[in-house]
Amino acid sequence: MEENLISKKDLLELMGISYGQLYRWKRKNLIPEDWFIKKSSFTGQETFFPKDKILERIDKIINMKDDASLDELAQVFSPMPSDVALTKEELFSKKIVAQMSMDIYESIHGETKIFSFEKILFVGLLETLLHSGEVSLDEGKLALQTVEQYYKNFEGRDCEIVLVRKFGVATCFLIGVPNEAYIETGAKLVLKVNISKSIEELKLKI
Repeated sequence: MEENLISKKDLLELMGISYGQLYRWKRKNLIPEDWFIKKSSFTGQETFFPKDKILERIDKIINMKDDASLDELAQVFSPMPSDVALTKEELFSKKIVAQMSMDIYESIHGETKIFSFEKILFVGLLETLLHSGEVSLDEGKLALQTVEQYYKNFEGRDCEIVLVRKFGVATCFLIGVPNEAYIETGAKLVLKVNISKSIEELKLKI
């Protein structure tokens, strides 16, 4: 299963941006280096991008650049957690998390008054999973423990939480992006959540 790609030429035409803008955004870290994919073609070597990701990212940049500097946008799009700390009450008021997700989080960690960005991310991911309606409380707890244990192994690289269920038994794992995965017969992909995208959305709420 090969990722859907778009050429640089088609991207510039489709989005109405210039070569200079594209590479300025790259230099400012608004577009990840690993999205610039070199491939051989009959004209030599051509640059391609993961189509869905680059179109969504450029659309966000265009819509947000009048209200924020490129450096501020780079912080929003950065896969690395921000230096942020919020109270439990602030998480509720910003609608980042609901009481049920907080109860599950605190059933594991005890009462928590101050949340670092990493902790906000973890409880926010739990909220996303439970809010989908596809994940039980026990499965949400399993996903929370999985991401807390293994997220550091990705060192800021793009990854996804994947929840699979077979015969009513759930398995949760983290997988790097881009990826190619096949699920055994009889198993069902319940939910897949991109963590980098979740970080962007959290930063906008904060």
